[in-house]
Amino acid sequence: MPQQFDFPKSQVPALKLSPRTIYIVIAAFFALWLLDGIYTVAPDEQGVVLRFGKLHSVSEPGLHYHLPKPIETVIVQSTAKLYREEIGFRTTDPGPPARYVQRPHESQMLTGDENIINVEMVVQYQVTSITEALFSAKDLGVFGGRGEEGLVHDACEAALRQVVGRHAIDEVLTEGKLLIQTEIKEKLQELFSKYECGITVLDVQLQTVGPPKQVDAAFKDVASAKEDRERKVNEARGYQNDIIPRTRGEAQKTMKAAEAYKIERVRRAQGDADRFRSILSEYKKAPDVTETRLYIETMEVILPKIQKYVIKGDPNGSLINIINLEKLGLGGSGTSGEGK
Repeated sequence: MPQQFDFPKSQVPALKLSPRTIYIVIAAFFALWLLDGIYTVAPDEQGVVLRFGKLHSVSEPGLHYHLPKPIETVIVQSTAKLYREEIGFRTTDPGPPARYVQRPHESQMLTGDENIINVEMVVQYQVTSITEALFSAKDLGVFGGRGEEGLVHDACEAALRQVVGRHAIDEVLTEGKLLIQTEIKEKLQELFSKYECGITVLDVQLQTVGPPKQVDAAFKDVASAKEDRERKVNEARGYQNDIIPRTRGEAQKTMKAAEAYKIERVRRAQGDADRFRSILSEYKKAPDVTETRLYIETMEVILPKIQKYVIKGDPNGSLINIINLEKLGLGGSGTSGEGK
């Protein structure tokens, strides 16, 4: 028969807790539970206290206390932090160098003239009311990390498509970018104010705007042709701005010269008329003398370089007086003579 061995039984002392020890342990756990309600709100933050999931109060910066979980919970968020929403792409690595992932289903859209275009946009916003951002609408995605699930992302994409759909492709690609960014910002702020999201839109930037890759070369050719057209138009306008003022100046110069010539001719004619009237008056007083003087003056004008003599005969036909006009300073040089 097998042998049986008897081993001694181990002696385990029984743990006995006194009521006082139990009370002390419970009190310690209760104290730790109460201390869990202490929280701090930074100067650029706000705290929202929820009691059984409902809004109870809003805490300003400083040291505060709330009833510990599960009675009350606190959500603390920054009111100065800039949040960023990306449309058409996602940043996978901020770098440097930064890395991105394209989202064609977000970036492709139609312009007002029914052209397909790729637009990538970044929206920067700030949360100004924590309570509205948390409770006014469902699935806001205000505080980032929601991707395509939040209302903020959907509102940004909708505003982008709506504004781009009102403009032609030339405006979107070139000179209309600033206007489009302003319109998107105003539209977004209008939507957020309507839904009482507690969000202020700070900036809207169109990052990349261009045609699809399949037609990129054709768009570049069109853009180059438009640049050539603008250059030609600017050159023509420059020539126009140069020639028109110059022509107007020459026309004014000619008009002034004509006016001066008119005044000169009128005054000369008036002088000739006044002189003729004065000669006529003298002629009436002494016709023979005046006629002789006029004759001599006329001969001086007709024959300025010929020496002239005035010979006067007496009634009997003899030559008695020869007037040397050269000595009198009335005659010109020459060898011929003229008599009367």
